Amino acid sequence: MNTVDLIPLLPLILVSVTAVAVLIEIAIRRNYQIVYLTSLAGLVLSGLSLFLASQNLPVHVTPLLVVDSYGLYFVAIILVAAFAVTAIAYPYFRSYPDQPEEFFALLLTATLGAMVLALSNHFVSFFLGLELLSISLYGMIAYPSLYRDRIEASIKYLVLAGITSSFLLFGMALIYISMGTMDFSQMSLSKPILPGFQLVLTAGWGLLLAGFGFKLALVPFQFWTPDVYQGAPAPVTAFIATVSKGGTFALMLRYFSLLPIVQIPTLWDIFAVIAIASMLFGNIVALVQNDVKRILAYSSIAHLGYLLVAFLASGVYAKNAVAFYLAAYFITTLIAFGVITSLSNHDHEFVAMEDYRGLFWKRPWQSILLIAALLSLAGIPPTAGIIGKIFLAAAGVESALWLLVLVLVLGSVIGLFYYLRIIITMFRGREELEELGEAPETPRLAIQITQSPLSAFTLIILFLLLVGVGIYPTPLLSWISRLIAGLAA
Repeated sequence: MNTVDLIPLLPLILVSVTAVAVLIEIAIRRNYQIVYLTSLAGLVLSGLSLFLASQNLPVHVTPLLVVDSYGLYFVAIILVAAFAVTAIAYPYFRSYPDQPEEFFALLLTATLGAMVLALSNHFVSFFLGLELLSISLYGMIAYPSLYRDRIEASIKYLVLAGITSSFLLFGMALIYISMGTMDFSQMSLSKPILPGFQLVLTAGWGLLLAGFGFKLALVPFQFWTPDVYQGAPAPVTAFIATVSKGGTFALMLRYFSLLPIVQIPTLWDIFAVIAIASMLFGNIVALVQNDVKRILAYSSIAHLGYLLVAFLASGVYAKNAVAFYLAAYFITTLIAFGVITSLSNHDHEFVAMEDYRGLFWKRPWQSILLIAALLSLAGIPPTAGIIGKIFLAAAGVESALWLLVLVLVLGSVIGLFYYLRIIITMFRGREELEELGEAPETPRLAIQITQSPLSAFTLIILFLLLVGVGIYPTPLLSWISRLIAGLAA
């Protein structure tokens, strides 16, 4: 490998170097602001390096990684999400009594793991990326280790992730002995070594599915989700809901695009059942929750079920729908958890439904941002969420997946109730405020009521993207169509 071969890997190299630089800074002298700025700079430079890495694609960097337009698209949205989480995490952790600098090192290594997943073309890089992401998340969920609920959430995730990793490894082993290769591209050209190995191969795919199901919080592998979402710090929850799931879904889509799932009836049926169960379970259970983070946790289960509708559809159009919906979901989720983070501190997280009573009259600008995010999750115009759901449904209709499309529409209708419940709660309580002599807060610039100018600026940009893509999605769709075209049909 020469210097030219390293150019496609620049985004990964820069994130790695930034993580090392952060650790060196901490070792020499602790300075929270310098560590924060170093992390932001590294993520920005990594994002800018995508322009260099995108020359002369696709590039196979050893059998482990393939740098193509598809992978770089997901790397780009992963870096944007990591930058946003870093920005909103800075004021949140600044108020903690414990030393919070190591959090950014963990965030960078977790981001690197997700980037490796998006570019993986081999079981070895798949497992290394997944473990790099997961091990970093163990520390992030429990960070800092001063709170019992965070330790509990981290242990639950650790135990379940460890069990899932064993399933993954066993599944990879079964697939390897059946097909004689661990390279995704070679698998698409191979058949089981012996006819009797077809059952072993199917079992391997089933175990692999368990691993994907856990990371994506799909039914019946979703048990960790509400507890981890509730127990983890709000910025970490935002990271799990976006970067972690985005990297995993990018890998799953690449793997099963090379091995067309429509040609594997048993596996297709299992995915269809999981999609239906996730859409119904996530939406129905969210109806009875009184914690906003738990509501968003169950909502995320449903939204990953929605994504499976397009995943199970065939053709490039379906892949475009998945890529667009993931981008819209990233933006929406980052806004929602960004607002929760800006309202919270180390003493109290703003998560109970009662905390949101009358919020619009106290914090109007933050309320507007949260309302926009909830409307996008519900699929209400003019947000990116409605465009994303239309494309998912269209992909399902194009492939005649009528039952899945029907459940998607039904799930979206059910979801509307709990999203509106939060919004209505935010408008209640004006009379009580006036009786107590507390006049509703006069609307001010969001930058004045958040703890950090960059955090406020990030949320405003995300809000503009949310509405802008909802009103005029053509540029993003055209960009996605060009990039996803490189993925196997």
